[in-house]
Amino acid sequence: MDTTAARFLQDLDGSRRPDLAETTAGTLRLDMRGEGCTDHWYLTVADQHVQVTRSADDADLLVRADRAVFDQLASGQLHLAEALLRNELTVRGDMALLMLLRRIFPGPADARHPRALGRAALAGQDQAR
Repeated sequence: MDTTAARFLQDLDGSRRPDLAETTAGTLRLDMRGEGCTDHWYLTVADQHVQVTRSADDADLLVRADRAVFDQLASGQLHLAEALLRNELTVRGDMALLMLLRRIFPGPADARHPRALGRAALAGQDQAR
């Protein structure tokens, strides 16, 4: 994997993220297990900004998984809901923030928005006429 979760989180710069809802705010702690230790990442989300620190403080949402699972999420190889359904990660706290975390991590590199697919299909129908 070319993108690790640690590198991805370190690179989050706190700039405005228009893909996050303006009214959503909260704290998330990501516990990454691996090699006999657990790394704690603390995300504070407010006003479409994400601040990242290293802390084991209590948060509104706690997400625990192996480091490899977080690495797959950070590289877009694994969807958050898929990992949850496979029981590859555990969650405790405000589940609404879990959907926020889904927006923070990137999707698959070849993913396209459904509206773009619909527009492309409509454009193809117009050309066929």
